[in-house]
Amino acid sequence: MIVLDASVLIAHFQPADPHHQRASQLLAEHHHHQFVINTITLAEVLVGPARVGQTDAFRQALDTLAIQTHGLDANAAVPLAELRAQTGLKLPDCCVLYTAERQTDCLIATFDARLEAQAQRLQIPTVN
Repeated sequence: MIVLDASVLIAHFQPADPHHQRASQLLAEHHHHQFVINTITLAEVLVGPARVGQTDAFRQALDTLAIQTHGLDANAAVPLAELRAQTGLKLPDCCVLYTAERQTDCLIATFDARLEAQAQRLQIPTVN
């Protein structure tokens, strides 16, 4: 299982993104894994398409990757606050860590150096 950060999906779908090739390669090489995204992370990915009225088309493109969405419940507030306090990361990045911490045998895929460093500090492996 691979928990996706917004940076990977944004890069994959934007050819002008400096990480586009790496993102597309990562998704292709790891297609045998289950991809997971938190609902907050998904919302972050959808901001760009929403700005140009392309949310539905983008959702259809996302569906081709068979990404499983994980939501948050009321019990997530305290662990997310603790992650935010411990790591100094913004809340959307903490949602990636939170989702990964609740899975077994999972990796995080990100191009965000700060998120990757905190994942490693928390002993959550990352995709290279």
